[in-house]
Amino acid sequence: MMDINNKRSPMIIALDIGTTKVCAIAGFKNEYGQIEITGLGKVKSEGVSRGVVSNIDKTVKSIKEAVSIAEVNAGKKFKKVNVGIAGQHIKSLQHHGLVVRKDSNSEIDENDINRLINDMHKLVLPPGDKILHVIPQEFTVDNEHNISDPIGMSGIRLEANFHIITGQVSASKNIFKVVEKAGLEVANLTLEPIASASAVLSEEEKEAGVVLVDIGGGTTDVTIFKEGIIRHTAVIPFGGNVVTTDIQEGLSVMKDQAEKLKVKFGSALAEEIVDNRLIVIPGFKGRDPKEISEKNLARIIQARIEEIFDFVMWEINRSGYQNKLLAGLVLTGGGSLLKDIDLLAELRTGIITRLGQPTEHLAHGYNSELTSPIYSTGIGLLINAINQGKIEDDAVDIKEEKEEKIIQDLELGDNEYTDNDNQGTTKEKKWLTKIFDYTKEFFESTPDSEF
Repeated sequence: MMDINNKRSPMIIALDIGTTKVCAIAGFKNEYGQIEITGLGKVKSEGVSRGVVSNIDKTVKSIKEAVSIAEVNAGKKFKKVNVGIAGQHIKSLQHHGLVVRKDSNSEIDENDINRLINDMHKLVLPPGDKILHVIPQEFTVDNEHNISDPIGMSGIRLEANFHIITGQVSASKNIFKVVEKAGLEVANLTLEPIASASAVLSEEEKEAGVVLVDIGGGTTDVTIFKEGIIRHTAVIPFGGNVVTTDIQEGLSVMKDQAEKLKVKFGSALAEEIVDNRLIVIPGFKGRDPKEISEKNLARIIQARIEEIFDFVMWEINRSGYQNKLLAGLVLTGGGSLLKDIDLLAELRTGIITRLGQPTEHLAHGYNSELTSPIYSTGIGLLINAINQGKIEDDAVDIKEEKEEKIIQDLELGDNEYTDNDNQGTTKEKKWLTKIFDYTKEFFESTPDSEF
């Protein structure tokens, strides 16, 4: 019989602010250490360009809608959200750190590690950049190298190599701004490729060496793991939206028609199309319909996807881990839904490839919709926030919130009644109407949940 060593975590919510969608996912870790999803809200994103907020008001509107849907499904009202950050402004660098300890006989502890990490935050960066993550690679204690965890050891010189991820200050400030304007607080800000990796990669893959390629709407994120550690991160400024633009221009169709062609009939490998069906698109008023061959559509898509994988290979070679990736490539994100994209990846890169679904850590019985790679980042943000362990149980039951609102409004109504004695009859009627309306809403409305 399985031993239950874990306690159920508080329910929290994660927010993926993407180029094509804004997705809010609520959930918690159960006593078996698996993630249970309780709420999902997904709406179209209109205020984000290539992973960066470009229109505050539109993004705020999308956040409110997505979070509201997730809250109704979860039956909870949240105050804080765990948000992801992405975009082509993301950069990475390697740096070496050193601290000299006073007592060689005392054991190395968390304070010594934190001293090294804090020193990394003092690095001079280009104007407008800030450090998002400092990720230790290997440690050296005196003359002993390649130590993964030095805590408990003794020594004078403690050194470490760090992978440091930076981003633009303005991009992170805009994320905080849109979240706050939506009536929420940012609990954690996490790089989205790191979050996606938590959702779709196994620990064995991270240990063996793997490249995660997250093809989003505006950008493609590349993350390389080896020996369980992030070794390289990069952002390629192409994604699914560029493929749509190529179809629009190559076939002379409207943007919404190009998107539908990509989703319904698109393929990343033209050679795999045998029957080459003709796709008929209605013409403009008074004009003949347009006929497009399935193979021509695939050729347009393939050209752009090949370019993306060429950039991926360039990043792999730049990292120095090209011959150390036993687990190959894992594709995720909305762009990975293209037919035969895994076959094209193998042909173009020569590396074994699989499609990554964000179900690695989900509890059994999850909604089938969550198997889609478009939710990898959102679920990963949820997993990362829970695993950090610094989460507050501040979610309020929706019914309790309604009950509190009723009491507040009743108190307000009572003040109006007593302060305006001459208009007592009118105020009393308004007050009683409020009691009736809120009581009816409270007892008749029960949030439906599909999860």
